[in-house]
Amino acid sequence: MPRLARGEVIDPAEIQVVHCIQRCVRRAFLCGDDPVTGQSFEHRREWIRQRMEYLASVFAVDCLTYTVMHNHIHVILRSRPDVLATWTDEEVARRWLRLFPHRRNEDGSPAEPSAPEINMIVNDPDRLSERRRRLSDLSWWMRCTAENIARRSNAEDGVTGHFWEGRYKAVVLLDEASLLACSAYVDLNPVRAAIAAAPESSEFTGAKDRIDDLATRQESARKDRSRMSTHDWERSRRRTKSGWLSPVEINEREDAIGPDADSSGRRASRKGFLSISMFSYLELLDWTGRQISEGKSGSIPSHLAPILARIGLDCHGWCDLVKKFGRTFKRAAGTADSMANEAARRSQNWLCCPGNPLAPIA
Repeated sequence: MPRLARGEVIDPAEIQVVHCIQRCVRRAFLCGDDPVTGQSFEHRREWIRQRMEYLASVFAVDCLTYTVMHNHIHVILRSRPDVLATWTDEEVARRWLRLFPHRRNEDGSPAEPSAPEINMIVNDPDRLSERRRRLSDLSWWMRCTAENIARRSNAEDGVTGHFWEGRYKAVVLLDEASLLACSAYVDLNPVRAAIAAAPESSEFTGAKDRIDDLATRQESARKDRSRMSTHDWERSRRRTKSGWLSPVEINEREDAIGPDADSSGRRASRKGFLSISMFSYLELLDWTGRQISEGKSGSIPSHLAPILARIGLDCHGWCDLVKKFGRTFKRAAGTADSMANEAARRSQNWLCCPGNPLAPIA
């Protein structure tokens, strides 16, 4: 059966969550250590991360999590046309000119757009409408990532031609069960590929960024926790590495009301994407990574302590979190759409397996 055109599946005018995969041409190790030449291109992984962080500050798109591997990238994106609708025409023009500036500073960064440059877009209704639509289009996010990295890499190598495969893969995630399964898959990619032993050592992943921010909070964790919940902390400006990513935990009462636009300028909104806390998600990630996966060479060593203990966080109140969020997740998984039944079934299996941190407590 032929693959559907993306225009029939992905609509910038709707809020959708999509898992996108972009591979290097011929799956060559153009972002890692080339086993043939022995040359290292590890620095390009940081290029990709920096580029996605920059795009998160421009687009009306939430980046939920990501992984940059040696020859491909995974990213889970959520389009936010509701956030886009709150932007003025001038804001749309200004953001577009950050992506495609008419002028640049001496260091190569986009120059501040002038009033005539902004007015050229604002005073042209057709152009303005097109630019507005593109700023919530996931395909334009992927295009702005791939093209920038391809140009820089080709210039570095002194070559021309394709750097990425011609078409990225996109899978729409229809419910929370499939989103949870996909998030764990993305964050555990380095572990499954046997290039990292645990999430906290998995460079260039959303999980690693979040864990690094938690580590900086260790000294004052008990004091902070008394004043600010993890839900609120994820939405604060204290997250230096993961502040451009969407928070993990979503509050169905508060976060579901309105677009919840982010005022820091680093991301489109402060809305989470899972009905479990970040601690619960890391525990589930750790448990999942310890299971042997058929066809994969890596897993988290069984002798390692639980992840919250490894990164020095207090596990007090963990059972209460499980009771609160475990049942919520089961309800979400039970309402899976027909196209995500398999993901829902696997999520239910996680909940029932002995040792699973999200298993219901009697």
